[in-house]
Amino acid sequence: MTNEAAAHEPSLENLLHENRSFPPSAEFAAQANGTPDLYADARADRLAFWSRQATELVSWRKPFTEVLDWSQAPVARWFADGTLNACWNAVDRHVVAGHGDRVAIHFEGEPGDTRTLTYADLQREVSRAANALAALGVHTGDRVVIYLPMIPEAVIAMLACARLGAPHSLVFGGFSADALRSRIDDAGARLVITADGGYRRGAATALKPAVDDALAPRDGVESTVEHVLVVRRTGQETAMAEHRDVWWHEATEVADVQHEPVWVEAEHPLFILYTSGTTGKPKGILHTTGGYLTQAAYTHRYVFDLKPETDVYWCTADVGWVTGHTYVTYGPLVNGATQVMYEGTPDTPHQGRWWEIVEKYKVSILYTAPTAIRTCMKWGSEVPAKFDLSSLRVLGSVGEPINPEAWMWYRRVIGGDRCPVVDTWWQTETGAIMISPLPGVTHAKPGSAQVPLPGIVADVIDDEGKPVPDGGGGYLVLTEPWPAMLRGIWGDLERFKDTYWSRFPDIYFAGDGAKKDEDGDVWLLGRVDDVMNVSGHRLSTTEIESALVSHDAVAEAAVVGALDETTGQAVVAFVILRGEAAAALEATGGDQDAIVAQLRDHVGKQIGPIAKPKRILVVPELPKTRSGKIMRRLLRDVAENRAVGDATTLADASVMALISTGLNKPKA
Repeated sequence: MTNEAAAHEPSLENLLHENRSFPPSAEFAAQANGTPDLYADARADRLAFWSRQATELVSWRKPFTEVLDWSQAPVARWFADGTLNACWNAVDRHVVAGHGDRVAIHFEGEPGDTRTLTYADLQREVSRAANALAALGVHTGDRVVIYLPMIPEAVIAMLACARLGAPHSLVFGGFSADALRSRIDDAGARLVITADGGYRRGAATALKPAVDDALAPRDGVESTVEHVLVVRRTGQETAMAEHRDVWWHEATEVADVQHEPVWVEAEHPLFILYTSGTTGKPKGILHTTGGYLTQAAYTHRYVFDLKPETDVYWCTADVGWVTGHTYVTYGPLVNGATQVMYEGTPDTPHQGRWWEIVEKYKVSILYTAPTAIRTCMKWGSEVPAKFDLSSLRVLGSVGEPINPEAWMWYRRVIGGDRCPVVDTWWQTETGAIMISPLPGVTHAKPGSAQVPLPGIVADVIDDEGKPVPDGGGGYLVLTEPWPAMLRGIWGDLERFKDTYWSRFPDIYFAGDGAKKDEDGDVWLLGRVDDVMNVSGHRLSTTEIESALVSHDAVAEAAVVGALDETTGQAVVAFVILRGEAAAALEATGGDQDAIVAQLRDHVGKQIGPIAKPKRILVVPELPKTRSGKIMRRLLRDVAENRAVGDATTLADASVMALISTGLNKPKA
């Protein structure tokens, strides 16, 4: 290839086009929180815009006078001379305002047990927990690791830490003892909050043994943890270390129900959340208090059109992930919302469990992941059809890019063709939603996150850092600081700079590929690491997956690039069929040739011959973490006939054996 040709090679090819659009109804637009004026106000004076959000949505002990200090870039300081407390904002101020009787959390346990906590209940329980933590020696600035199932105590523990000014670090309950220990060590945690166990798929699973293992001396080095606070959830037999372990109920029952929150500066650390999974040293993403709370409350109010007096909101994410931090704990509670919290899986004890909960609590706002939506597609429309979903009025999507056909199914089957769908893009690092439609304003396009929210400045650029034209593909970047942005990687400022700010000078690179359509709207194309180079064409796995899912027979698809002697990389697709198509395949004795030929031709028509998968394998399931992310690196291992890598974070490790067996079967 000549240098001239290389200079004109697109950073990422834009192959799949979507022309459907859904304007907001006049009725929804008339009552919507968001208006076109928000965009105009933010463009006119971005910092004044954020100052208004911080003043209107957050309560300050000492009002701030400076909005942004960017003099130490890339470390930002937002509202730095103001003081506040995150827990006061999430709980006490609603009680003071006379809303103590409003339900904060409707908890639904997997076995069917329920609890209802009002804001007054939450204030009492959080105050008790904060006093219990203080009695165990936790002070402002100490780090606390939380390793709990999806139960109210997880939220209470987070808020109790925030009340004390003790940064919390949640570790998802599916992580191993080694992963837990690495996070405890990196944070230098003083205390761990865990449970005897939790419920998953109808069975009680233990948590405390993993904590005991994690805290055992390693190479003669003792853990920094002094105490373990244990919530009794399942009642299973649990070993308790003398002088170290304390039962949550015993510690909180004797604690005072009054507790004065610690007022901290806006830049005081609120939490550390580790992101790197099982390979390499985990990255402790640091978020502080004032800017994070402002953007959490702002995005929650406007993206979901929240009406706290009447809405029942449900985000299905686990609190162990950033979505659970921002859109289960802080965003909803700062806004005084009533929300649902569910412990279990979508199919326990039956595949209609989620829709049963929507009907029971009259959920009006639902925020979930594309992988969950596609799983429900696989189970069939007849499952949600058994339940009354008429209370729903806004639907949200978070996680991987959502395929247009999954978006359409979500809107039609779950939303009754009346609910706006907000497809949101953000990351652990951004802290809150960055790109999303605004319901009541945006003409929504299936599969597109569309435009940056008012106050956010993002772009799609090429290899040289120049904005791509409409219709082009490249790298998604953020070109101006934002309130909820990470303030660094815990204990490693250089790694923070190298990871996020070195690819393009003075620009935050998100690590995601994206394209702009002809209207300039943004479409996410997945991680740049997942881009394939096929015969010199840089193809997005997301676009090919979307083409496959648009076929009537396919419920879900994952695409990887496998090494190929001829083309450099070849497209290999793994697909899950919908119910009727799977039954038809079984009736033919499992001969996949016919359906594979159909799907290859379909991709060719949707995108072009270059994108046709070289191999397509029909599988019963895809390898996913318990948060719903597809682990494509494991599929790449299988496609290239390598030993499968670390699969400890999979929801079901047995699926890899099924996939490997199927892929390596000799062809008939």
